[in-house]
Amino acid sequence: MPSTSPENSDSIGINAATLQFIACHRRDDVRQLALRGSHDASVNLQQALCQIEGWQKARSKHLPCAGVEGILYPRHLNMEQCSSAETAGYKAAIVARLLNSDSRRLLVDLTGGFGVDFSFLAPLFRKAVYVEQDASLCELARHNLALLGLEHAEVVSASAEHFLSATSSASLFFLDPARRNSYGGRTFAISDCQPDVLQLLEALLSKGQLVMLKLSPMLDLHRVVEELGAAFVAELHAVAVGNECKELLAVLSKAHQGLRIFCHNDTSTFDFSPAASVAVADSASPIEGYCLYEPNAAVMKAACFNQVAAHWQLSPVSANSHLFLSEQPVEGFPGRGFRILRVTSMNKRELRAALQGVGQANVSVRNFPMTAESLRRKLHLKDGGDLYIFATTLSNGRHTLIICKK
Repeated sequence: MPSTSPENSDSIGINAATLQFIACHRRDDVRQLALRGSHDASVNLQQALCQIEGWQKARSKHLPCAGVEGILYPRHLNMEQCSSAETAGYKAAIVARLLNSDSRRLLVDLTGGFGVDFSFLAPLFRKAVYVEQDASLCELARHNLALLGLEHAEVVSASAEHFLSATSSASLFFLDPARRNSYGGRTFAISDCQPDVLQLLEALLSKGQLVMLKLSPMLDLHRVVEELGAAFVAELHAVAVGNECKELLAVLSKAHQGLRIFCHNDTSTFDFSPAASVAVADSASPIEGYCLYEPNAAVMKAACFNQVAAHWQLSPVSANSHLFLSEQPVEGFPGRGFRILRVTSMNKRELRAALQGVGQANVSVRNFPMTAESLRRKLHLKDGGDLYIFATTLSNGRHTLIICKK
């Protein structure tokens, strides 16, 4: 089991008794540990709980640092906000594609934080600078980056604004603006985050070959382009893990060939140009035996339904259902595919016949006047099982249930 060693931790101020407590209770429930406390008065319980909780969070995000002996973790909020291994690795893949090895001279991460994104990006560059205005995070970074073997990394304690004004150029500026206001409340708008990227945009673009921004998944992609400037946004990425949209990435450059949008979910990526004209397919009614397709969370975030339908030659169930039909299975669809077993209206007699013998199903609603939970109760169904029911409204206004299996 990885543990924090005294010789690596004295500068951070964790004593031997606290280190021993951490090693013994690393896998225990943090809340129960807080209630029980420690019988050893020399144990700094607050420090111990912070390290145990941080290690557990790192493991849940599949971070390589969780397997490195001696790594130290920051407070809860920094661990909550840091990237997972999946999303950090995706960022590194973007940079490797956009910058060749010769042009990867200098990385500047202006919002270092716990340093997950920095640790994934830094190995691509000859030199990497971690910038963070929180001195305690800088102290942790100096300790941790050495353990991760990033000898070419420099840690600078400064604000993003100050460092940017003093530097001349970089191959890549990376920023993950803090989405919390001065009262600790969540913020989403780009201008409400710290640092305010919109105020730094001119300097970033004049000094950086590329600029990558990690933004809130709550933001609208069209609004992001509008605020950052269509002339500068080269790529937008909706990044989902396990079919949950985790973040938006914006890649900015003064020289690009037009915007491309990427919908990434786990190992699946679909990209398109929003400027390209796409024919809108006619709606079709679901038919027993046909295939039904539901886009993943990244596609839903990008709202690229016409592009998806055109690429896979699918017919939408209706304009607002975000469900698609095909007579035959298609390969590589970015989402889930089902075989339609039965189709029914909300007529009581039809429902009774269609659901005969069915006591359990996974219920989803798309453009339907009820919530999934309300509909499940109405149909007297338990949640789960291998049946899937999609409730939607057809283009003719008819409320319809589509009963499927994967």
